[in-house]
Amino acid sequence: MSDVAAKPVVSAWTRRRLRLSRLVPYLLLQALIVIACVLMLRLVPPDDPDDYAVSEFSLVEDGATRSVTLPHFTSSRYSLADPPIYAGTFTRAPGDAKTAWSVFLPRFSNAVEVAVNGVVVLDSRRDDTANRPDRNTPQIVVIPSSLLRDGSNQITLRLFVWGPLKGFLDTVYVGPDDKLRDAYDTRALLFVTVPVVLSAWQSLLAVILAIMWLMRRREPVYGVLALGMLVGAVQAFVPPPVPPAPYPRIAAILLASAPIESALVVVFAVLFFGWRWPRLGLLIFAPGLTIFMVGLFASQPLPRIVFLFLGVPTVGVCLMLLAIIVTRAVIKRQDAASFVFGCAVTIVLTCWFHDMLQVFEIIQDERTFVTRLSYSAMLVAIGAGLTWRFARALNQVDSFAGQLVTRVREAEERLKASFVREEERARAAALANERTRLMRDLHDGLGGQLISIVALSERGNTGATITDAARAALKDLRLVIDSMDDIGGDLMLALGSWRERAAAQLRPHDIALDWRVTSPQGLPLHPELRPWHVIQIVRILDEAVTNAVKHASARHIKVTIETLDGGPDGPYGVISIEDDGKGFALAVNGADNGEALAAGLAARGLRNMKSRAARCGAALDIGSGPTGTSVRLQLPQRFPDNDAASR
Repeated sequence: MSDVAAKPVVSAWTRRRLRLSRLVPYLLLQALIVIACVLMLRLVPPDDPDDYAVSEFSLVEDGATRSVTLPHFTSSRYSLADPPIYAGTFTRAPGDAKTAWSVFLPRFSNAVEVAVNGVVVLDSRRDDTANRPDRNTPQIVVIPSSLLRDGSNQITLRLFVWGPLKGFLDTVYVGPDDKLRDAYDTRALLFVTVPVVLSAWQSLLAVILAIMWLMRRREPVYGVLALGMLVGAVQAFVPPPVPPAPYPRIAAILLASAPIESALVVVFAVLFFGWRWPRLGLLIFAPGLTIFMVGLFASQPLPRIVFLFLGVPTVGVCLMLLAIIVTRAVIKRQDAASFVFGCAVTIVLTCWFHDMLQVFEIIQDERTFVTRLSYSAMLVAIGAGLTWRFARALNQVDSFAGQLVTRVREAEERLKASFVREEERARAAALANERTRLMRDLHDGLGGQLISIVALSERGNTGATITDAARAALKDLRLVIDSMDDIGGDLMLALGSWRERAAAQLRPHDIALDWRVTSPQGLPLHPELRPWHVIQIVRILDEAVTNAVKHASARHIKVTIETLDGGPDGPYGVISIEDDGKGFALAVNGADNGEALAAGLAARGLRNMKSRAARCGAALDIGSGPTGTSVRLQLPQRFPDNDAASR
């Protein structure tokens, strides 16, 4: 009992140790990633040309004037009227008159108007993409040379702020354009070009994933991620309207897109790792929908305030949920996809904490948001990974299909070989059956006649009797030999030979043969026609003619060959033999011995004729009377392969 009770305890401890052994290295790896991210963020933004920095300004705000040093934060505002005005001076040496000078603004929020010596040279409100607080869009403008003068010059900046975030103006740089341009280009590359490229990739992968989902509806993971990436792409490419805007409700959609995008990514993670979606999981979409509804029915600035206190935390909560989901997946699956996904989530979560520390000014004198940039990079990486997995699955399917085609081809070859062997066996069996039938025909026909010749010879008969028997045997032998000819299923060829023999047989008896073929084609072709079929038919016709000669004393015999319509099964052939003899009587009561013998021979001949017709699948109809005898042989539409088929 003690061993049985201790076994589950040991198993649970083993599982706990296994999970811990997987969790600790993963957490250490994530800690290293966090440290690396912090160090990387210290390098952003890049170094600016401090030799041309203008930091000392006088600030006019709410009617009061005071001296400030840039970077500087101003209070949040919800109106563009009466913006804070920064006024400062810079000096241009007389030797710099031939050099173009510029004003470089690394960072500001939300919009700025720059004037040099009282003339406006830059108004960022005309550039919607430069006015987004989540972007770190730099601005640079060349100062017209006519505005500059040697010595002291005045620069004035009006900072337009709207929304719950405080306004921010970074250090201003004024100097030779070639000295400032490199710093501007570096910032433009990091905060303008790279986000646009990532957003473009995000849009492209969203379309690809949407197509993949349309092709594989049973895998909603592609559709959910495509929808999330599409929402993020709309958020990236559609700038929020600057107040006053003609369509302020559009801002509600754009503000709600960030928490909805994050919630969709959480849903994707749950589906991707194959976990059951919790019953109350849809509540994760509630913040985004709330912001959307507030934006539709409330005027500014309420939607922005709701977004700051509801939307931004929702993004952080979703990132933490992602981190938990991925960590569980790493412990359970220990695969490369979980590790990569977990590292990406850690990077984005670190960037989100970095941005929050700046929003709450825990990190002083900085305002560089990187969450959106890292989030787009993570989605692009996930989308590329899914696309690569889908392409790999297609390759595996193609490989499997190729293996199936090879196996089917091999099976087909084996089947063909088996079919050839079976066909050879069937051909050999058919030849054996044909040989057996020919042997039987020779035994029944030629063999019996040879025995008759031997018997007549042993009895001392000579002359015409033995000669007639020998001729009959020779006729039967010719019949068998002629039936072996390849007539290609055309029975008319065999009937043509029979006609010659019949005419030669009837000529000594002075009996006329009337040969009529009523249809142009004679008889239908029968590819299945075999020599033994021909033998049976010819012997039936021989028997009919012999009866007309021996028993009916006929003077005229008419042979009619015709083809009749057999309905849907096709036409069939009919061979009719009629004579004008007295007919022949069957076995009847009261006949004398001679008549009884003739009737017995005729009855046996008729039975043989009917038996041969049945073996060929044909129908035989015989009629006999004082005016003559008629034999009608109706051929089958398809001759049987063997005797058994006809029975």
